[in-house]
Amino acid sequence: MKKMLVFLLLITGGCFTSVAQEIAVLKYQGGGDWYSNPTSLPNLIKFCNENLTTAIKPKPQTVTPGSTDIYQFPFVHMTGHGNVFFSGDEAANLRAYLLSGGFLHIDDNYGMNEYVRKEIKKLFPDRELKELPASHPIFNNAFSFPNGLPKIHEHDGLPPQAFGIFENDRLLLLFTYESDLGNGWEDPAVHNDPPEVRLKALQMGANIIKYAFEN
Repeated sequence: MKKMLVFLLLITGGCFTSVAQEIAVLKYQGGGDWYSNPTSLPNLIKFCNENLTTAIKPKPQTVTPGSTDIYQFPFVHMTGHGNVFFSGDEAANLRAYLLSGGFLHIDDNYGMNEYVRKEIKKLFPDRELKELPASHPIFNNAFSFPNGLPKIHEHDGLPPQAFGIFENDRLLLLFTYESDLGNGWEDPAVHNDPPEVRLKALQMGANIIKYAFEN
């Protein structure tokens, strides 16, 4: 986060006012439902503020990949079921945001995988997504997940996987696949998940938030 704050000082001409903790949803092009799971992030924010030392504003903001507003947020969440498209300028801006200290969590809501991988390649054409081992700190920094990413909703019978893009040792983009974390964060009545499953999703989400804020 220190790098991103330095970047903020540069783009604002040195007139930086301390930014309250906020997170945002990424509004992308392509036709995919970027707006899905509307109760997810508010519930995750509430859980983090009650269980971690965070003071995140309760309502997440909406940001586009090409906007300079994205630099206000240490954590940006992206989800959906369908097509994703980043223009060249959007990809360049999003890449700069991530390299300057930002963090992007992409949660495949079943149906995004085939589209988002090619757009990640636009961001980092010289890098490959790497699967995170269960020993990565993101699985044990607040709540313990000794087996790595938990399975929240079953669709295809495939194991949950977490993939990342790294800059040196810092994870700057996390892609969670075959887990459906965002659905687990939604209001209990939306999916009728058992309390223990929903708690598992929220705890893993809190781990992601904590990592993004501290690295």
